[in-house]
Amino acid sequence: MQEINLAKKRKVRKRRETLIAYSFLLPNFIGFLVFTLIPIVFAIVLSFCEWDGNHPIEFVGLENYINLKSDARFSAAFVNTIIYCLGHIPLTMVCSLGLAILLNKKIKGRNIFRTMSFFPYVASLVAVAVVWNMLFHPQMGPINMLLNHILNIPPESLPGWAADKDWAMITVVLFSVWKNMGYYMVLYLAGLQNIPSDLYESASLDGATGWQKFRYITWPLLAPTTFFVLVMMTIASFKVYDIIYMLTQGGPGTSTLVLVYHIYNTAFVNGKYGYASCISMILFLLVVAVTLVQFSWERKHVNY
Repeated sequence: MQEINLAKKRKVRKRRETLIAYSFLLPNFIGFLVFTLIPIVFAIVLSFCEWDGNHPIEFVGLENYINLKSDARFSAAFVNTIIYCLGHIPLTMVCSLGLAILLNKKIKGRNIFRTMSFFPYVASLVAVAVVWNMLFHPQMGPINMLLNHILNIPPESLPGWAADKDWAMITVVLFSVWKNMGYYMVLYLAGLQNIPSDLYESASLDGATGWQKFRYITWPLLAPTTFFVLVMMTIASFKVYDIIYMLTQGGPGTSTLVLVYHIYNTAFVNGKYGYASCISMILFLLVVAVTLVQFSWERKHVNY
């Protein structure tokens, strides 16, 4: 009888602990359900419909997806998104890793330089975008003035930066690298500080050069950090919006129009919520495909 009572008490205690655990999880789950899961499901359903926000929702099947083939702005946004990712991701990784290696050494004023490197990431995007546009102004910007006076580049040959369709995407990529590399530098610094110093000391005793230490010690042991940085940076690059909005608003023409900015214009400017949901599904599938490829590569090449 006593054993039965003890078993009942254990069940009651276990049930109570389970309820307490679910009570902690419930607020977060409700937030996820209301603000994430339901909107995602609604967007998937809406991608097969036509809706302007005022009239009843009309089911149109695959019409939105078929119309993408003849949408020149969608094609431009898709290509520009890929170009932005191919420019932003490798440049940011190289700059952030190089900066992390440099600031991981014992140099005078290291903490000050770390703070300065991280500052653009936490600074107001509006403020830094205004300053950036002033610095790279085609006629009055100090960057072009320096190019003109130091390198003797004639005024007619100076780059137009954000005002020139041939230079606008380059300007956006450079700004993105400068804005974000401080954050990824911190991640690389954390990875570098987890590498045992004994390995470098042993390599020095064996006569290894700096490049050999990087190639055979630093880079392999940073593989998990690099993979994390790559995945996070890829997702962030595909959904870039705020930088485009502040610098170029998709122009000149469609030279910097990206998918998320195109989705915003299609939905909230043109009132085509169904078509915008269709484009967002294409972006979602693109990000999922790229992420799956990255995880497949990680399982084969990254050793933890």
